[in-house]
Amino acid sequence: MDCDLIIANGTVLTMVPGAAPIPAGAVAVRGTDIVAVGPARDLIAAAPGARVIDAGGGLILPGFVNTHMHLAMSLMRGFADDLPLMTWLEKHIWPAERTLMTADTVALGTRLAAAESLKAGVTCICDMYFHAPRVIDTLTEIGLRGVVAESLIDHPTPSCPTPEVALTRQRELLERYADHPLCVPAVAPHSPYSVCAANLVKEAELADEFGAPFVTHLAETRWEVEKITAEKGMTPVAYLADLGVLSERTVAAHCVHVTPDDLDILAEFEVGVASNPVSNLKLGSGVAPVPQMVERGLKVGFGTDGAASNNTLDLLRDVQLAALVYKGVAADPTCMPARTIAELLTIGGARVLGLADKVGSLEPGKRADVVCIGVDSPHAVPVFEPYAHLVYAARAADVRHVVVDGRVLVRDGELETLDEAALLAEARQATNGLVERLKG
Repeated sequence: MDCDLIIANGTVLTMVPGAAPIPAGAVAVRGTDIVAVGPARDLIAAAPGARVIDAGGGLILPGFVNTHMHLAMSLMRGFADDLPLMTWLEKHIWPAERTLMTADTVALGTRLAAAESLKAGVTCICDMYFHAPRVIDTLTEIGLRGVVAESLIDHPTPSCPTPEVALTRQRELLERYADHPLCVPAVAPHSPYSVCAANLVKEAELADEFGAPFVTHLAETRWEVEKITAEKGMTPVAYLADLGVLSERTVAAHCVHVTPDDLDILAEFEVGVASNPVSNLKLGSGVAPVPQMVERGLKVGFGTDGAASNNTLDLLRDVQLAALVYKGVAADPTCMPARTIAELLTIGGARVLGLADKVGSLEPGKRADVVCIGVDSPHAVPVFEPYAHLVYAARAADVRHVVVDGRVLVRDGELETLDEAALLAEARQATNGLVERLKG
């Protein structure tokens, strides 16, 4: 067998529908791609010259997919807490971004978020922020996969003084990175309440022209629903459908306050839903009806949102909490079983981002995005059922190795493509005195 890397000595969870775990399994990689998945003994014997990464008897599975985040907002972690969304945005976050978020600090915040994400087992993200070319270049250097969007709002942003400039920058982004091997460029109108109808339509037309993802916040709060309903006579979901901007390439973040009719619309247009359980809980926005979405066959994945509203990028922690919340809200312990949660964390997220043909499961022909989870800590012993262990017991600290596109980015829990100590020092320096600067 022609391969140059084998990830072996663990229970392989392929996330292929219906596939059973493979004890003492392995994943064989050639270049950027998976070439075989099966018993470790067989794969190692077939490629005696390949490098071997030892999973240490833990779990080997596809990397986690974070379907919604604002990478650079890692620099605003803990900056404004315990506030409702609109107060948080208008009085704190948007003013702080105008002060802090230059192209250089966006790149810095992206590095910090990438470091945290990789060490938590995330191999693919969807970023919705500003200075998108710097974000893509930074992710490329680090090796993290992503869908990266330049955001448009109907007021000045850190990278664009007007929506017209944002549209021009988005077009340039889509042209420049059209064939990028690691990152997919996208457009991102912020939300139905912050972008006018004309600009929402222009965004959709641009996305259609390039076949690009259309990323937006949607039905996040009760306030948003009341505002749009009062102004447009319909819910935010129905409003976007009426404008003709929804499609199978839409990534709709949140979708907390949606009606059964809204769910029908999302299903009809094959919209991908990026659920952000912890951010929604922390901001008091509510709990998205993810079990109902899954029952209807919607594309659903999980996101952390930005570190300013979470306050971590620990996606595994978020989905574990969500799994418990769903059971509690439904008063049904069988609601959203462990395997379903694990699938939404991986292949489900890939479907949301339109990347399921490339990542999200471990099978020949797909990109080699792989994470190894250790099971050698007191909280991780014993392991009776691997999916249940992942969803109810594993921790981000258990991440041992992370491979993206066949490249080892985390080895034995340590970052391979970032100087962590220098990065943390730089991030502290960049945010030193931020509160005082804003008051001044």
